[in-house]
Amino acid sequence: MEQVDSGKKILVVDDDVNICDLLRLYFENEGYEIKTANDGDEGVALFRDYTPDLVLLDIMLPKKDGWQVCREIRESSTTPVIMITAKGEVFDKVLGLELGADDFVVKPFDMKELAARVKAVLRRSTHNAEQPMENAVLKFDNLEISIDKCEVKLCGKYIDMPHKELQLLYFLASNVNRVFTRDQLLDKVWGFEYLGDSRTVDVHIKRLRERLEGASDKWSLKTVWSVGYKFECV
Repeated sequence: MEQVDSGKKILVVDDDVNICDLLRLYFENEGYEIKTANDGDEGVALFRDYTPDLVLLDIMLPKKDGWQVCREIRESSTTPVIMITAKGEVFDKVLGLELGADDFVVKPFDMKELAARVKAVLRRSTHNAEQPMENAVLKFDNLEISIDKCEVKLCGKYIDMPHKELQLLYFLASNVNRVFTRDQLLDKVWGFEYLGDSRTVDVHIKRLRERLEGASDKWSLKTVWSVGYKFECV
């Protein structure tokens, strides 16, 4: 087992007690600390008390479903979330990504594959946390983006923006006039090889344009047809 994962804390939120027990036994044997919750309310409360390094979150939960739990986690934290679904539908994946999920697994899942995804997500999270924040604030005409404070100031006023939208905007704005494909953006911003419909990038770009519309004529989010997107400055 890799040292980077030693002692990491995982919160499992699933209403299936057998799955919780299985995940607990497997990951404790791998050297992780595990706590489990069996409904959405308990999951949110335990997340705040336990402060895990990663959350394994089922979608179909009593009291609060996984979507709502993910929303509440993202209101105050960037802790990695891997969502678990029995459906495996593209809609679930797109919605989960929009809410800030870091990865997806479909029931029934292979334990070794899940463990590999957990390690990969934790590795990326650790790597990102160790990156220097020298250029944490990007400034353009009527626009400031602070990645460390998770803030966007537009025309002198702070605006609310979901974390993944902010990450996408920051990444593009960090690479002015450089074109990225949808797959590259999924890899760089969402941080894993997304197996499914890449339209979630289009959705995020559309929402960013709506938020930023009319702020300046010196920069814009441009579509490069048949290729992808770029943050263009003139």
